[in-house]
Amino acid sequence: MAGAIIENMSTKKLVIVGVILLLFQAFAFMVGGLIAPSPTTAVHYLATKCVDKVKKPQQTKWFMPWGEKKCVNIQSFDEAMAKGIEANNIVFAVHIPLPNKEMSPWFQFMLVILQFDIAFKMYNQIADGALVHIDVGLAYRDDMNSEWTEMAHSLEQRKLSCNFTATKTHENEGRHYECDLLPFMEVGSVAHKYYLLNIRLPVNERKKINVGIGEIKDIRLVGIHQNGGFTKVWFAMKTFLTPSILIIMIWYWRRITLMSRPPVLLEKVILALGISMTFINIPVEWFSVGFNWTWMLLFGDIRQGIFYSMLLSFWIIFCGEHLMDQTERNRFSIYWKQVGPIVFGSFCLFIFDMCERGVQLKNPFYSIWASDIGTELAMAFIIVAGICACLYFLFLCFMVFQVFRNISGKRMSLPAMTKARQLHYEGLIFRFKFLMLVTLACAALTVIFFIISQVNEGHWHWGEHTVQVNSAFFTGIYGMWNLYVFAIMFLYAPSHKHYGDEQSSGQCITGDAGVNSCEDIQPTTTITHVDGPTEIYKMIGQEAQE
Repeated sequence: MAGAIIENMSTKKLVIVGVILLLFQAFAFMVGGLIAPSPTTAVHYLATKCVDKVKKPQQTKWFMPWGEKKCVNIQSFDEAMAKGIEANNIVFAVHIPLPNKEMSPWFQFMLVILQFDIAFKMYNQIADGALVHIDVGLAYRDDMNSEWTEMAHSLEQRKLSCNFTATKTHENEGRHYECDLLPFMEVGSVAHKYYLLNIRLPVNERKKINVGIGEIKDIRLVGIHQNGGFTKVWFAMKTFLTPSILIIMIWYWRRITLMSRPPVLLEKVILALGISMTFINIPVEWFSVGFNWTWMLLFGDIRQGIFYSMLLSFWIIFCGEHLMDQTERNRFSIYWKQVGPIVFGSFCLFIFDMCERGVQLKNPFYSIWASDIGTELAMAFIIVAGICACLYFLFLCFMVFQVFRNISGKRMSLPAMTKARQLHYEGLIFRFKFLMLVTLACAALTVIFFIISQVNEGHWHWGEHTVQVNSAFFTGIYGMWNLYVFAIMFLYAPSHKHYGDEQSSGQCITGDAGVNSCEDIQPTTTITHVDGPTEIYKMIGQEAQE
């Protein structure tokens, strides 16, 4: 018979393989910590107040805050009132990036956050539930001499959330409110060198548009984009890991198909895990450097969601197949109660992503966080997702505990066996338990990474702009997934060692006199129809059935 590599490979070779994988894991962390810069960069912009001299404003006209064709600007609204300039003729202009700099496709995405500087006035206070109506246009160009090309235009609303910490008296007039950051724009690719934002705050007292929003002094923007250096390191990792996982996956499945028996469910799920890992590894992001693919962010989220679903489902099935007897195992339908919620949760993540990034493909200024209902739903979704991830990990720990308990039940019969059989099964049990503990550690880090990723993606919408995940965490976790999938496919592949009839049922021990004696190392009670990848798999199935 031929077992899996995890039980047939010598301990020395297994230790060498483990050390090599551990070194690669350490290298994955060091790549992010020592080579790659921080994942994102935040740049602060102050809008320039341009004056549109045309009485009927035209959006097709673009106003530059600086340069040879800079607009006619004012320093404050007091100056505008002194010159008789109406609020509807003021355009807030922001050029991205700052002077003497260029944007790059390596930045991958561009997220812009909005903040108002609002002064307190007794006669012009911020009303409860005040909405700011924004007429905004986005344009681009690739050199400093060409004309601007409109990329997007939209009429948006943002709810002000401001707090005045001082007493509202005449003495405190002129002091600023403390206003939360507001989501403003997200673009899924940075294909052009220069971008221009023109923002208008139209006033219509009859329609109550931009009335009761306080005295706006300035508009500040925070532009966030991925660091080009981090992008290059990330692409390099994907390019290196893709063929590694693809080769081991083809090798693994070839070993499976060479067996006389059909593959069991566990072996099929391992193949599916390898396919999902390959899918997320394929470095299609290289094309985003040369093409304006704004859907790459959404596509990346879909790929990661598929991998999450497959990885979480694999751990459930991996533990479950070592719990059930032969009559129950090897049937995917048995796991619908466990896998069903995982698939449903992933589908909800997809719907949530489509509601924001899907709409942003047409309107980059749309944000689900812009409304009260959207904010509450998004916050609730992130909190529930974090709680469900923690509950999943606790359930996985319970399943591993049950597997260990089943193994302990089988170990009670080891003292009645011969010494050779005891050593054989003790070794198999130790190897399997160690793999299960590594699986738990991987699951714990994955849950932590998922929760931090959700919080990190939403923290700009909550008003905090100091939270930043280290690059080493991203590259380390990504490397861990690949190494774990690699190890599972390698260890659970059928071994090339085949034993004859005499050696297949026994293990030979050389005595002091040089005489070989072969002792049976198979279980005393054998179920011949139990097929599986490893002896532990068969042994636990037998124990559950007994």
